[in-house]
Amino acid sequence: MKTLNKLMSLTQAVELIHDNDTVGIGGNVLHRAPMALVREIARQEKKGLHIVKTAGAMDVDLLCLAECVSSVDAGFISYETEYSLAGHYRKAVQNGLVKGNEHACYTVISALRAASAGIPFMPVKGLQISDLIEVNDYFTRIQDPFSGELVTVVKAIVPDVVIIHVQEADKNGNAKILGPKYDDVLLSRAAKKVIITTETIVPDSKFAFSQDKADIPHFLVNAVVHMPKGAAPCSCPSKYSIDRNNLDAFKAIKNKEELKDYLDNFMTEDYRRY
Repeated sequence: MKTLNKLMSLTQAVELIHDNDTVGIGGNVLHRAPMALVREIARQEKKGLHIVKTAGAMDVDLLCLAECVSSVDAGFISYETEYSLAGHYRKAVQNGLVKGNEHACYTVISALRAASAGIPFMPVKGLQISDLIEVNDYFTRIQDPFSGELVTVVKAIVPDVVIIHVQEADKNGNAKILGPKYDDVLLSRAAKKVIITTETIVPDSKFAFSQDKADIPHFLVNAVVHMPKGAAPCSCPSKYSIDRNNLDAFKAIKNKEELKDYLDNFMTEDYRRY
């Protein structure tokens, strides 16, 4: 069966994201976040996005500062200990600009599992007594038809688009994640559209004629962007570590105008588009 070449530019790929979409973001905290895609979303000034991520940091923080975000469903939004809190996200929630739908990480995963299975909700056994049930519209209690006991359930979250950075992909959309996969494979199964950025474009034969199978198969993927250093300044396992200087520079940004300068000047020799 012939597959389609799905290679696009970064600009073209982000044009698949529309205002008010629900956008799932791959990676975990400061590791393998799809930062090139995130920066391009900010450059294109997308609005009203509903962000979904189990554990986010710079990606969510940057989009909140860029005023691209309407709500965030997440179990954790903060930098790792050395870098403190995600100040732009926190300020946006405190000022009522962004609605923070607080979860446990596993309830985000349960909501995505429900979406991947095509069902409207998923039981979450561990969430029996919690204030989250009362304040988060994604949770409710229903009666178990077998035992009659009350069971907490979380509503399915179906992303319109997910954005994921990987180490290897072919031009057709088959993608391979080296190292921790986090919940990226699940995100790809739950979403309506998938955009992949990749460190390396590999030959089609990488997946067609070997035992090394894709983590995300081509038929789930809508766009592939060849983007070396596409997770920078976050890390990408087996490729590069966190760029601490760049991260410090971002953390020092105070407003949207300074963010624009950061975005305009990001593409240095170390982060050239290929």
